[in-house]
Amino acid sequence: MPIAPRPLRKLGFLTIGLFDEADPRRGHESTLEIIELGERLGFDSAWLRHRHLQYGISSPVAVLAAASQRTSRIELGTAVIPLGWENPLRLAEDLATVDVLSGGRLNPGVSVGPPMHYDRVKQALYPDTADAEDFGYGRVRRLLDLVRGEPATGFSGSEGFEVFSDRVQPHSPGLAGRLWYGGGSIDSARWAGENGMNLLTSSVVKAEGPDEARDFADIQLAQVRAFRAAHPDGDAARVSQGLVVIPTDSATPRQRAKYERFAAERLPRTASPQGPARLLFAPDLVGTSAELAERLHAHAAFREIDEVAFALPFTFGHEDYVQILTDMATALGPALGWRPGG
Repeated sequence: MPIAPRPLRKLGFLTIGLFDEADPRRGHESTLEIIELGERLGFDSAWLRHRHLQYGISSPVAVLAAASQRTSRIELGTAVIPLGWENPLRLAEDLATVDVLSGGRLNPGVSVGPPMHYDRVKQALYPDTADAEDFGYGRVRRLLDLVRGEPATGFSGSEGFEVFSDRVQPHSPGLAGRLWYGGGSIDSARWAGENGMNLLTSSVVKAEGPDEARDFADIQLAQVRAFRAAHPDGDAARVSQGLVVIPTDSATPRQRAKYERFAAERLPRTASPQGPARLLFAPDLVGTSAELAERLHAHAAFREIDEVAFALPFTFGHEDYVQILTDMATALGPALGWRPGG
């Protein structure tokens, strides 16, 4: 274990992009404005979370295509696209297209498993193949191979006046190296490493085994180490951490009270593993940047990670996000050793 935490190299943020059903454009526009603000503040990356049949962004790749035309430097990611909703071939085309449009700034994060509430949605999603669909790692392998340029068909060449390729077009050579896997278990972390992906960690881990540790940071640290042990790049393999972190340096008293109430209401779920999957949640971190830096430096997993995409609380307002991001970039980031991108 390192004596001191690594200086923070990349600072990013994650948002869900909530909107009012009666005025969806306003919520999407707010999200784009937040990404533009992130670039002005020097953030290295902005990430969108995926929400289907909810009032959050259902098509982050489309929104990031728009963001790519309103920014020039900031990296744009998804955390994460649940592949159970996707056809890997079509998704590979969309990802490559947005990567080309962005000048090579796309960071697609994906995960596997059946879609949430699958019994409710399967007839609409897969009316003829619902019971035959494979939602395991094979779906990620298909996406990886297609993005890497492996053949999608046995034919290439001319047919009449049309020319066909045997691989996904456009092909974006650097995109494969920017594919991330969102994992919360030892097995998924190890699989991501074995397959040369980057690892997205979040504020949720799976408590595994009958005598598993109850400490979130220790569990996450074990996953990070398992990932790097399996990855060809070893300790240099990229890991990003996505805790909920809320600096209050410039917050108004009303905002501070709201943030503290938000964290307190969610704190009971962090006491023990939740549900059949035994998911363990990290406490939300609220405080001044100096206080947050001290808590993060004491976090066992954070000490071995030099990239973050701090999650913005989903239910806050636009003005709250402006304050939080401004404090992250001007106070918290520097306290963690980060310097803004140019």
